[in-house]
Amino acid sequence: MNMLRSLIFYLVYFLAILFFGLVCLPITPLLPLRARYKLLNLYNHFIIAWFALICGVRYEVHGREHVPTGPVVILANHQCEWETLFLQVLKPPVCTVLKQELLRLPLFGWALRLLHPIALDRSRPARAMKQVLSQGPMRLKEGLSVLIFPEGTRVEPGQRRRYNKSGAVIACRAGVPVMPVAHNGGERWPGRHWVKNPGRLTVVVGEPIATQGRTPEEVLVRVEEWIESQLTLISDVPRPSRVTDTPTSRLST
Repeated sequence: MNMLRSLIFYLVYFLAILFFGLVCLPITPLLPLRARYKLLNLYNHFIIAWFALICGVRYEVHGREHVPTGPVVILANHQCEWETLFLQVLKPPVCTVLKQELLRLPLFGWALRLLHPIALDRSRPARAMKQVLSQGPMRLKEGLSVLIFPEGTRVEPGQRRRYNKSGAVIACRAGVPVMPVAHNGGERWPGRHWVKNPGRLTVVVGEPIATQGRTPEEVLVRVEEWIESQLTLISDVPRPSRVTDTPTSRLST
């Protein structure tokens, strides 16, 4: 049954990319940036709703009242594609730090380009770090929030990786708060398998963490402790108590 549901989901998923690409992309470049977000977020809203409907997923979102009105740096755990869609509609408009390969995807990647993301070449980590630290504060000054996955890559449920401090650095430099988000989306939408799993998908939005008077290291410690504590509570898969990877420079999905 899950395989059949997943096949139907992906059939409509790809049709939606084609439809929104052909209908919205010709219009989007003519719009100001904030209007572009509103238009292209229609696709994200649709996929989020369609995924819940056809795959038997129940959403529980806690802490929406913690979403501030001004720009923030959003730091969330990264398990699958689902949260990249959901976080776009949680606090729009949001600039995402992502790998530049995504911009080459037909239709989907073309739409991403129009939203002015921070696209990184992960083969050049030093240059990518400079790019994040220079462009991130600029996006915040423009009134956009910035989304960074501090683990730097998708991490399967039940695993842990070290958190990168680039998001905390740009938040401290810009003087904006950090909004932590934890979720178990990878248990319902596996990152490495096409079959989706029915059940409860929980998102928890934490209270914004002020950066004034704090170092990036202090902010990152608070973010990691909060996210990991929430994942322990909401995850069906047990969380390891220690990091399971080796130190590397990870900046984007």
